[in-house]
Parts: sequence; structure tokens; C-alpha cells
Amino acid sequence: MELIRTRAVTVRRPVAKGADRFGNPVVEYEPEGVAGALVAPGATSDLDAARPDGARVAVTVHFPKSYAKPLKGCEVVVGGRTYRVVGDPQPYADENCPGPFGLAAECEAVDG
Repeated sequence: MELIRTRAVTVRRPVAKGADRFGNPVVEYEPEGVAGALVAPGATSDLDAARPDGARVAVTVHFPKSYAKPLKGCEVVVGGRTYRVVGDPQPYADENCPGPFGLAAECEAVDG
């Protein structure tokens, strides 16, 4: 019996694919499956009065130590919902983290 249940997530990594006719970069996202991630729900909040139907949802995705790629600018798909990675998450020092997870990425989705 597992004490902590993990799940598979999909990291969507941005890849530059040239420029449009106005010179703006064209970015496409390449999906990459990652097994063994721990997803912790975070806060939800309503947005301000200018966006009364808006909501912000946050999750923290703990990646296994075997995952060593940078996540800056990436998106993470959890259970069919796409979240944007906040900032540039850095891995924990191995000697300070005895468990199976080595990188915590705060992610958010904003609707409305």
C-alpha cells in the first residue's frame, strides 16, 4: 500500500517556431509526460471587482528527483486543466530532501 499517491502530469515546454509576419515570436508547446508527481491543491481566490466572474486557482506540483529539466515558462497539465508555472522553480539540495521529490513548482490558472 502506498502512503502517498502520485499521478502523471504533462509538462508543456515552449519551443520557438520562428516569427509571424509582424516579427512577433511564434511559440508552440511540446508535451512531455512525467510520472510520479505529487499534486497539492493550493489557494483559490476571486479576482477584483473589475473581473467579478474571475477566479485564480493554484496548485503545487512536486516533481520526482529524476526530473531535472527547467520549468521556467512551462505549463503543467493536471487532470485535464492547464496551469502556468510561476517563476523559475529550483530543485532542493539532495542532502536536505530525503524523500522521492526534488522540485516543487507553484502553478496557477486564472479564469474569467
